Amino acid sequence: MNIKYINIYNNLVNLTRNKELYKNFDKQDTFSDRLIFFLLHFAFFLKVYKTGNDKKIMQEIYDYLFRQLELSIREIGYGDQSINKKMKDYLNLFYSMIDKIHYWELLTIDEKSSILEQYLDINADCSFLANYFEKYRLKLINNTLNFYIKGVIKP
Repeated sequence: MNIKYINIYNNLVNLTRNKELYKNFDKQDTFSDRLIFFLLHFAFFLKVYKTGNDKKIMQEIYDYLFRQLELSIREIGYGDQSINKKMKDYLNLFYSMIDKIHYWELLTIDEKSSILEQYLDINADCSFLANYFEKYRLKLINNTLNFYIKGVIKP
């Protein structure tokens, strides 16, 4: 397997581990919660870098990251049939996220919060998360794809 995109995967995992993201959770965060944050980060990543970059590279990144997710699910202990169902569910969720954030920069903070509430099991206000993902989007815009391919950043 080609590991040249491992830094992108590690960057997204590091961003997902940010404890501030989970401060509004009523219950303990689960693998599923972390995966949703991972997919949200990746959706913004693809949104920003899909234009102006080689489609082949973006497809390789997409394939690599979802292969890594599948391996992670296997490590948890799911069987082959369960993995296929889980991956289908996560892919559908991911495409839903991409669709919802397509016009992110045109939305109000309340609309952004509403989108995030659809995916996260939080009873609190999601405006903190909406601001977080807006800052993340701006950081992506201000850096090149090579920046994320070449090294692992700190959240």
